[in-house]
Amino acid sequence: MDVKIIQRQSEQTNYDYVVTGYSSSTSNGSVNCNSYGNTANCSGSSTTNGYTTPSRAISFSVMGATYSLLLPDGRVAIVNCVSKFQERMAGREGNHRSCRMPLVDDIQADFKGKSAKLSWVVSLDGKKKDSETYKILAVLPKQ
Repeated sequence: MDVKIIQRQSEQTNYDYVVTGYSSSTSNGSVNCNSYGNTANCSGSSTTNGYTTPSRAISFSVMGATYSLLLPDGRVAIVNCVSKFQERMAGREGNHRSCRMPLVDDIQADFKGKSAKLSWVVSLDGKKKDSETYKILAVLPKQ
């Protein structure tokens, strides 16, 4: 499904991730004009739809990359990814790679059980994508 990153944080040490509020609005307008010789008769209309997600007194003690994802139905999913093990014969610290993190806000998410596979476009033609699997920490209800 298409989701939007509304908050992000990334640290290599433990930190508290606090869920903040979010608001968004969309406006659509239209104008119709009819001309009669040298005069014009115009009318217009505009519609604005918006929503606000209040901040919540919820805090998660995490490490790595953490995102708040706005789902299409208005709920917010909190996901986290800690660096992955990758054998490089470089000792304990050198055998990890950082989680891949999207630089864009509009991404796709595939939710399965306690995991969310996030994917996003990384090429100009839109054909190449990158992805990473994150752990779902919570799904907050629509406010």
